[in-house]
Amino acid sequence: MTEPLDDGPPDGLSPTEERMWNAFRNGSTYDLSDPNPLLNDPFSPRPWGPERSVRASIVARLLLSGPSARPGRVAALKLRGVQITGTLKLAGGSVAPYVELNGCRFESEILMPEAHFTTVRMVGCAIPRIEAARLRTEGDLHLPRCRVEHGIRLTDAQIGTDLLINQIHVRPDRRGRAITADGMSVAQDLQAELIETYGEFSLRGAKVGVSLSLRGSRLRAAAERRALNAPQLSVERTLYMTGAWVSESTGNQGSTPPFGIGRNGAATRGTRLQPFECHGGVRLDDGRFGDAVDLHRARFVLNSREELSLRRIATPELRFNAERPEEGRVVLNGAKVVTLIDLAASWPGPGGLAMGGFVYENLVPYEEFPLGRRLEWVASATPEYSPEPYERLATVLRNSGEDADAREVLLAKQRRRRETLPLAAKLWGYLQDWTVAYGYRPGRAALWMAVLWAMGTVAFTQVSPAPIKQDEHPQWNAALYALDLLVPVINLGQDGYWRLDGHWQWASASLVLLGWILATTVAAGASRLLRRG
Repeated sequence: MTEPLDDGPPDGLSPTEERMWNAFRNGSTYDLSDPNPLLNDPFSPRPWGPERSVRASIVARLLLSGPSARPGRVAALKLRGVQITGTLKLAGGSVAPYVELNGCRFESEILMPEAHFTTVRMVGCAIPRIEAARLRTEGDLHLPRCRVEHGIRLTDAQIGTDLLINQIHVRPDRRGRAITADGMSVAQDLQAELIETYGEFSLRGAKVGVSLSLRGSRLRAAAERRALNAPQLSVERTLYMTGAWVSESTGNQGSTPPFGIGRNGAATRGTRLQPFECHGGVRLDDGRFGDAVDLHRARFVLNSREELSLRRIATPELRFNAERPEEGRVVLNGAKVVTLIDLAASWPGPGGLAMGGFVYENLVPYEEFPLGRRLEWVASATPEYSPEPYERLATVLRNSGEDADAREVLLAKQRRRRETLPLAAKLWGYLQDWTVAYGYRPGRAALWMAVLWAMGTVAFTQVSPAPIKQDEHPQWNAALYALDLLVPVINLGQDGYWRLDGHWQWASASLVLLGWILATTVAAGASRLLRRG
């Protein structure tokens, strides 16, 4: 930083700039607001006269090499209702004074790439563009309620504490990006609540030290880009893409955080819920979230080619009770979640969901989520048969003690698999399903054995077979003979002693074959129960 100038203002300043110079030395707010509040809107097309204007070059001079503070004061640039003409150039500079601008209007862009600040607050300002790549701040960067017409660039910026951009309106640059913050690092919170963007919000590889809040915001894609593009985003706590309770009467409009955001999670008198809305694709691939990803009542408006992409994200908790997207896809391939908290009505229908390699350990539905709807959820994610989602769901249900539901899921898996088999295997599958439900309902197999035993007993009472050996045979017992044929391995002392001819041979052979099939099924079901125990 260069040596400060003499205490007096330099030559060539306008009276307005001289007063700003003196206010800087005092650390006081230089207020040029009009008594008529209608004339103070920086976003209005009404022009502000020269009596409210200062040159950007003089502002830069104050910030980069301004005068010393008056005794007992701290030098600071505090402006209200001021129009700054020309381009504010602070690139590469080191700005020690505190900066606070309220309701100001910039004629041209702000250039501050690679600049170093302590704390910067620009509240409710009209700015054509902010170029701040590799910006560094020791404290906060606040831009609430500003309007930026041609985008904000914060690539690789380092924010020492909080980044606050609540209620900002940003239109896109010529590349269709509203906010470009790739590689940005925020030491604490990134608050972007109730914001309006009309181009891509890019946070590729960004890091947030606490939480990232997009409550009540509306993101809109432009120029064939995504609305939110944030692969490899790292958030130490929670990503909030939820609604916000909004009311003009819930706080002071000049406060920070800004007015209109209710934080008690419930409606109060005179409030309304503004959901998080995203008009365009969302990409959070490979993101890491320390506590949760919260999509409570979020609204995703996608076209047929766009996605809500959560590929390979890792988080302890995914709260998925957003509104169901009418088009597009929700992609969870490779994601790892400890607890999935979801709502049946939130998931898209067939073809709108992909879950290949999706790993979750617990299921906690917001409302009743019947097993039939859960199976539809898996079927929606597998337009072509894949066993993995079924097996994952069955494992989670079994680990939570829902053994019967787990068996139903595995039975549904076998039925889906059957549709991919050739005709002969498909017919055999239908037979297995009808008779023993692929072994997942062992009680049905036991019932069939009882029915076959009764039928065999009735049938064999109609015959008096001749013994194979006249002097070596037990007394004929039709019931025991039928049971001896049905139950494999165990010898009940009837099979092997009698000679049956004709159709009775075929009947006994059929009982032996069916007995092996059904007994194997019962044994398999029993072994599953024993393994569970």
